[in-house]
Amino acid sequence: MRVCDLAVCQFSGFEIPTSQTFMAPLPATKEAIFSKNPQTSKPKKVMKGRRRNDLPAAEVAREEEQKGVAVADIEDLFSEGETQEIRESMLEWYDCNHRKLPWRRKEAEEIVGEEEKEKRAYGVWVSEVMLQQTRVQTVVDYYNRWMAKWPTVELLAQASLEEVNEMWAGLGYYRRARFLLEGAKMIVDEGDGFPSTVASLRKVSGIGNYTAGAIASIAFNEVVPVVDGNVIRVLARLRAISANPKDAATVKTFWKLAAQLVDVHHPGDFNQSLMELGATVCTPLNPTCSSCPVSSHCRALTTSKQDNSILVTDYPTKVMKAKPRNEYSAVCVVEILGYQETRKKEVSGSHFLLVKRPEEGLLAGLWEFPSVLMDKEADLIRRREVTDPFLKKSFGLDPKRSYKVIEREDVGEFVHIFSHIRLKVYVELLVIQLTGEMSDILPEQKKEVSWKCVDSKALSGLGLTTGVKKVYLMVQKFKQSKITMNSPTERKLKKPRK
Repeated sequence: MRVCDLAVCQFSGFEIPTSQTFMAPLPATKEAIFSKNPQTSKPKKVMKGRRRNDLPAAEVAREEEQKGVAVADIEDLFSEGETQEIRESMLEWYDCNHRKLPWRRKEAEEIVGEEEKEKRAYGVWVSEVMLQQTRVQTVVDYYNRWMAKWPTVELLAQASLEEVNEMWAGLGYYRRARFLLEGAKMIVDEGDGFPSTVASLRKVSGIGNYTAGAIASIAFNEVVPVVDGNVIRVLARLRAISANPKDAATVKTFWKLAAQLVDVHHPGDFNQSLMELGATVCTPLNPTCSSCPVSSHCRALTTSKQDNSILVTDYPTKVMKAKPRNEYSAVCVVEILGYQETRKKEVSGSHFLLVKRPEEGLLAGLWEFPSVLMDKEADLIRRREVTDPFLKKSFGLDPKRSYKVIEREDVGEFVHIFSHIRLKVYVELLVIQLTGEMSDILPEQKKEVSWKCVDSKALSGLGLTTGVKKVYLMVQKFKQSKITMNSPTERKLKKPRK
């Protein structure tokens, strides 16, 4: 799975300094193994269509440092021979083994004009944001639908957040979609075209070091590194780095190593080759070292061959995830029969009440069924004690004055997992018949609550989150089961024999 471990840094605006030089020391046992006679192999032949990277490592480091790329102390870098061989081997392997993905184009494919470059940059941006925390197989369809609807950043900038959320529905981590929209509006408002350098890209809302490096190198051929979860894994194994990969100092080390390795003539292809290697060969649990183009330079592999107690998969160090906190939510699916918009117009069928979440926080700005968070598990009586006041305060729904209850049932419960929250959801169905018009109950939207009523058809077309879809599916199955149980056939089967 393609996972960007730096997504938190990107979204929080944290920028990894590039002026310091730091290399985490290897553990004593590994220093003893590798401080002398580092393993090398014979240089490979120059590939067709590639210019040989014959600059010494020191010159490459100086050249990249002048361009603003962070480098480590020269004694901590890969050797000149290693750097050259790794570049050539990775590029040759990538030429033959990269996956065919809709957002991926080879540098060799000529791009004519700034408009085409900007369109490619936009596609890279969309794909990289979608790929954060999401599998490639899942992203492909979403990417194709997105680009068909908004093929340029200008068209995206004209979209509404609700439209974007509908297109994003099911991908999760909805904050990413909002950042894409905000970033597009910012780029278009600036009027200077799509940013083409890391420095200018970092000024765009939601674009961090990794995404900026990916766009700049892949779309604009800027010689800059990228570091995501896959690159961290590859570099940690190449150098047998056992330090905490999420520690800020260790992260700087990975950026410096990636900066040294990035190919000066083909930065985009090289960066993609590192990410591709981590995604397909140098995987977290079952790496296929025999297929790795740079296995001869892998310290983790060498160490594992010398010591059976050490495995390649010991790198990078596993970091214990924080245990998700438990939360509890009482959801009330309010179905309104014979919903009337005006006294002259009656809409047939039933409608469902939806409420918009706050613009900040978890699942910001998305639509859901009315719900109330609770501090602990609760039975049906307790849940109704908190749900009823919420419906009355937020929507003016008072059973004594504004509606009569047609049906009220406890549908069930399920657990929905977020990255940091284990949410237990209690689902209740409340079917009501209004005694007046909705406009009589809520003549205008309240500032703290935005709501709307939609029919079943419109509901299925909205960009609902996975959790909200689970709730609706539970209600539909519950209603269907009641219909089945009350059918003449079922009643006949249940009728006792005389």
